[in-house]
Amino acid sequence: MILLLWLLQIVFLNDFYRAIKQGEIRDAAQVIEQNIDNENVDTLIERIAHRYDVCVRIADVDGENVYSSDIMPDCVIHKMPAFEFSILARDTQENGGSMLRILPQKKFSEAEYDERYFMGNVPPPDNGITESMIYTSTLTTADGQTLLLALNSVITPVNSTVETLRIQLLYITVILIACALVIALMIARRVSNPIIQINQAAKKLAKAQYDVRFNGEGYREIAELAETLNYAAHELSKVDNLRKELIANISHDLRTPLTMIIGYAEVMRDLPGENTPENVQIVIDEARRLTTLVNDVMDISKLQSGTQELNTSTFNLTQMIRDILTRYTKLKEQEGYRISFDYKKDVMVEADETRIGQVIYNLVNNALTYAGEGKNIIVRQTIYDDKVKIEVCDDGEGIPREQLPYIWERYYKASKTHKRAAMGTGLGLSIVKGILDMHGTEYGVSSEEGKGSIFWFILKIK
Repeated sequence: MILLLWLLQIVFLNDFYRAIKQGEIRDAAQVIEQNIDNENVDTLIERIAHRYDVCVRIADVDGENVYSSDIMPDCVIHKMPAFEFSILARDTQENGGSMLRILPQKKFSEAEYDERYFMGNVPPPDNGITESMIYTSTLTTADGQTLLLALNSVITPVNSTVETLRIQLLYITVILIACALVIALMIARRVSNPIIQINQAAKKLAKAQYDVRFNGEGYREIAELAETLNYAAHELSKVDNLRKELIANISHDLRTPLTMIIGYAEVMRDLPGENTPENVQIVIDEARRLTTLVNDVMDISKLQSGTQELNTSTFNLTQMIRDILTRYTKLKEQEGYRISFDYKKDVMVEADETRIGQVIYNLVNNALTYAGEGKNIIVRQTIYDDKVKIEVCDDGEGIPREQLPYIWERYYKASKTHKRAAMGTGLGLSIVKGILDMHGTEYGVSSEEGKGSIFWFILKIK
């Protein structure tokens, strides 16, 4: 803004002044031309002369005045001889009917004056030239008479005005810069202090100090940033705690089969007659459980990193479910679980058969883990339109309503009291979510406390 003021008020002031004077004299000439045939045009000429501070002369080709208004003491067009006026009329005609000239009117010149001989802020040899601006145009009256309209105005030097404005702008510039610096420092301090505090708190957060608090005051954006970072710190703290619990739980699940394998192996080695098929089967079962746990952890890692790929094919979904449920025959005999499959006909789907098998297997394992005293598990297949819906229902305690939106979250299982699953690892829901997200299909859960849970997903029938 200061630069703009200096440019307009100092550097280009004279140019603006000259342009305005030229515009005024052209406008005055145009008004006179439009009213030349008016019988009261002389009163209009007098008013224009005083309004724009110009001399007006309208003469015929012989230089005889028709209308005239001389308000300036040194008017060029009124002191101009007849032959010069005729030359001016001829030049105007040759220039297309109008012409603007700017001539020096008087000039200070003294051969003996040299500003180098003096001290201080002395005037230059040329202290400014008063210029005379002459605008001429040819007119034709209603009776066919050709006249020459001439207007004369003076462009006086604006050196004093420029010097006055320069001094004023100098003070204004100093005051504005001082005010701008003070305001900038105040605003910078108000903006930077909360940012510095947030930055320091963020460094603590990066060092896993999740109890840090972000205080954002002042501007709305900073307050919103602090609120977002506080939320992020809370979520990171929760995830970190769940991660620690998950590691502890997985360590427990790893240690249990390893302990049993080592224990039975030592018994079979040290005690005669203990190398029985039953003991060998226990070692095999625990090794398989250990393999399943490791595979589940690897599957979660692949699904979360996006490196898992789908191998889609067309297969019989109903038959696959029947085959999976047959694996639980021994469990049903030993533990008394009742697992039923409710369906009307076989359906074909196009998906990754291995991954969908994992989904069903993990949902059934989850139902077995949290089944109620009745130990009833129902797998239901429902067909509608071109889709099939698979539901796995249990009669357990159910899930509180406020926790339903979070059961699919990462590490959610670790936030509950650890319970070793009857089969599987207890990591099933994380795997289920990742696989169904990869298929881009719908899935969900409905549950009420004391009434069991229903986990479901939908596939399109091929």
